[in-house]
Amino acid sequence: MRKNKIREFINSIEESEGTFVPQFCHNLKNDKKVYYGGPFFDKEELVEAIDSLLFGKWFSSGQKVNEFEIKFSSELQLKNSLMVNSGSSANLVAISAAKKYYGWEDGDEVILSVVGFPTTLNPILQNNLKPVFVDIEFSTLNFDLNLVEKSITNKTKAIFVSPVLGNPPDIDRIISLCEKHKIIPILDCCDSLGSKWKGKHLADYFDISTYSFYPAHHITTGEGGMVSSNNEELIRIARSLAWWGRGCYCVGTQNLTSRGVCGKRFDRWIPELDYIIDHKYLFTEIGYNLKPLDIQGAIGLVQLSKLHEIHNKRVDNYNKIKCILQKIEGISFGSVLNDSEVSWFGVPIICDSNEIKSKLVNHFESRGIQTRNYFAGNILYQPAYRHLGNPKDYSEANKVLNLVFFLGCSPTINDNKLEYLKEVVNEFN
Repeated sequence: MRKNKIREFINSIEESEGTFVPQFCHNLKNDKKVYYGGPFFDKEELVEAIDSLLFGKWFSSGQKVNEFEIKFSSELQLKNSLMVNSGSSANLVAISAAKKYYGWEDGDEVILSVVGFPTTLNPILQNNLKPVFVDIEFSTLNFDLNLVEKSITNKTKAIFVSPVLGNPPDIDRIISLCEKHKIIPILDCCDSLGSKWKGKHLADYFDISTYSFYPAHHITTGEGGMVSSNNEELIRIARSLAWWGRGCYCVGTQNLTSRGVCGKRFDRWIPELDYIIDHKYLFTEIGYNLKPLDIQGAIGLVQLSKLHEIHNKRVDNYNKIKCILQKIEGISFGSVLNDSEVSWFGVPIICDSNEIKSKLVNHFESRGIQTRNYFAGNILYQPAYRHLGNPKDYSEANKVLNLVFFLGCSPTINDNKLEYLKEVVNEFN
């Protein structure tokens, strides 16, 4: 009854102001701009958000976040998940928790691609670990697994995998390398929620995985992220790190019980003290505050129910956009391995020359079609990371900013947008 009244309220706004929800989704019929991403929302996200805001028992992380964590784990067939305030924070607590759980020492090595987004790299540096960069293979833009294997030393502790725009490398080979050398596979799945390898979610192959709910990603809570694992202790450490470093692990309605989940909330938690303290004020880690709002959990529950629809629309849009672009000479789209089912974050466009890339980007942008670089390119050219190595040592990575960009394939790109894209491509010469 209460939510029906909220729906009536939203309907009344639409009647007086026009199509309120589609405008929020960048999906107005008369808007010719084609955004690379955006929230795939309808009224239900707004209903749940308003209901949570007005009638929820928590404003910060609470019961809705806990429900979202549980359903997210179930969707990916994993045992444990922790929601945080961003995908970047998810990477931070994942690497921090792994270092603590596996007993890594300062200076231990983590292998990753030299091309990607900075927040895959940053947690390695922030944990005093050593990033070991690997060049890419230009056909897929993923890191070259032959070079990955050559980079493994007795100091290597993990391989941090971040599939390019949803397109995974050879997962079997990565897991084989990890098993052979007794190192940990970690997945940055922020661009890849829904992608599969041999019919299984990518996370099924990794010890710990991370996700982003930024508006451009597959599902969104405005901002937000998730850390998932079958290892309960890893997630317990991650939760402590994200919750100020405290020892208490009660979530949602568990916080309302007088004794807590452990059954001894008020106890002698610090042996040196001869009196009782509250477990909620026991701090076992040097942590952060990376908690999301409960309203984000409420939105996430609705978004998660649309994940399969969003995946299908992304794949459909990828195929349609690729078909539209194929008439342009001097571009290609990279290769996909046979065992992968890609839930595309974007359509990678690999140009034969910088002249073609520059002309295409300028043409699209001038007509309201958003383009994006493949993130940082060779990250060692970026000012913040120049001290980490010589970018000239990575010949394939050096082609990325010069030759590669991508268009979005968001589910918010409807038939009208695709028709407009076709018109713009037909104008290109």
